[in-house]
Amino acid sequence: MRVSFDLDEVLFVSPKTHKTEPPLPFPLRNLFKERLRLGTPSLIRTLQALGYEVWIYTSSFRSENYIRRLFRCYGVRLDGIVNGARHLREVQRDHREILPQKLPNRYHISLHIDDESVICSSARQYGFRAYQLFAQDDDWKEKIIKQADMIRKMEHFDDP
Repeated sequence: MRVSFDLDEVLFVSPKTHKTEPPLPFPLRNLFKERLRLGTPSLIRTLQALGYEVWIYTSSFRSENYIRRLFRCYGVRLDGIVNGARHLREVQRDHREILPQKLPNRYHISLHIDDESVICSSARQYGFRAYQLFAQDDDWKEKIIKQADMIRKMEHFDDP
C-alpha cells in the first residue's frame, strides 16, 4: 500500500509555527533551506518498516532529484515522487477540463496526507482517500499510522 505526503505546510514547515527537525549541517543547510516537521524521518522509516511505500505528491515544481536528495540527507529513501511537472505531464496531459492539482489514485496511492482542505474535500469525488493534517500536532505521526492501518484493513477486506 502507498502513502503519499504533500510537502509545503505538511512535511516542509516553518520553525516559527511548527516543531522541526534540526537544520542540516553546513553546507547542506545552504542547499536545502526547507525544514522538516519534527518526526518526519522516523515516521517515513516506520511506515516503510510496516510495509508501506512512502511517496511525495506535491504541486510544487521542485525537481524530483532535489526532493530525493533532501530526504537522503535525513537518511530517508522515498519510494516515489510526483511533482507539479510530472502531474501535468502524466495526469493533466491533453485533458481539456482542468483536473485537480492532485489525483493520488492515478499512482495507486491509497492514502494522501495534505494540509489543503480543497484537496481533502474533493478526495471522495475523485476516488482517493485523504487525511488533512492541520497545524502543529504532537500526535501527527500516530494519527497517520492509525489512518494508514485502517485503510489497509479496509482494502484487504475489499479484496476477493
